[in-house]
Amino acid sequence: MESSAERRKQLGAFLRARREKVTPEQVGLPPLGRRRTPGLRREEVAQLSGIGTTWYTWLEQGRATGVSDQVLEAVARVLRMTEAERNHLFVLADRAPSKAAPLMALRPEHTALLEQLLPFPAAVQTDAYEIVASNRAYRYLFSDLDALPVQDRNCAWLLFTDPVWRGSLPDETLVLPDIVARLRARRAEHRGEPSWDELVDRLLTHSADFRALWDRYEVADDQPRVREYDSPHAGHLTVHFQSLWIDLDRGTRLISMVPADDVTRERLERFSALLEAAPAWTAWEEVQAPQAS
Repeated sequence: MESSAERRKQLGAFLRARREKVTPEQVGLPPLGRRRTPGLRREEVAQLSGIGTTWYTWLEQGRATGVSDQVLEAVARVLRMTEAERNHLFVLADRAPSKAAPLMALRPEHTALLEQLLPFPAAVQTDAYEIVASNRAYRYLFSDLDALPVQDRNCAWLLFTDPVWRGSLPDETLVLPDIVARLRARRAEHRGEPSWDELVDRLLTHSADFRALWDRYEVADDQPRVREYDSPHAGHLTVHFQSLWIDLDRGTRLISMVPADDVTRERLERFSALLEAAPAWTAWEEVQAPQAS
């Protein structure tokens, strides 16, 4: 289990990362020539937040305990945190409950959605990016997901380590930082869960690009995004990528790729027609709930 000291250390690292990205001009301070480090100084954050410099220094050093909500709100405001970053700050400060999620259960209504969304690619994921079920358009969009080991059926893992999935991104500088930022935010909510630690450790070990992005300590939340993909089977696609929570307590969500233009719609329809002999959806056996009687 993660100790309180480790949590405070993560909190300090996050604050330092945010402080280095805020310029004096953004908070109304005059520029004072060259600075040894980018962003604001600790004493500037402390002054603007209305707290003592020593106390703020302890925060960044992981030495402060019993931090009040008022202090967290003030620091979040000065460091111009987004809502996702503010939530992450409160999670690290133990102001939000961790998500010790119960075992995921794939329900018949979930698989019905996957089938009804055809010919558009759709999948059921956990909030750790594990792909536990997919319709046939998603299953074959880049490679045959079902041919991969279960532990590798993870979007984050595949986009950083699989050449075919990585090659599907026309502009990986837009997608990969977003993947890492959302993973970073969610991991804090699942502290002490071995599966999360294992995923992050695998990525840190096998991907230098993941390590570099992880060290930037950025966080983000789930918002609809327009994405472009180069599918080796369906061609170039421009889609509205959406992530919709099915069961927030279990971390279950439905992801879908809805065409953003007529060309993409036609390509997905042709692609889906080639797959009609395949099952409408497939899933991990261990997450499938029994049919309702």
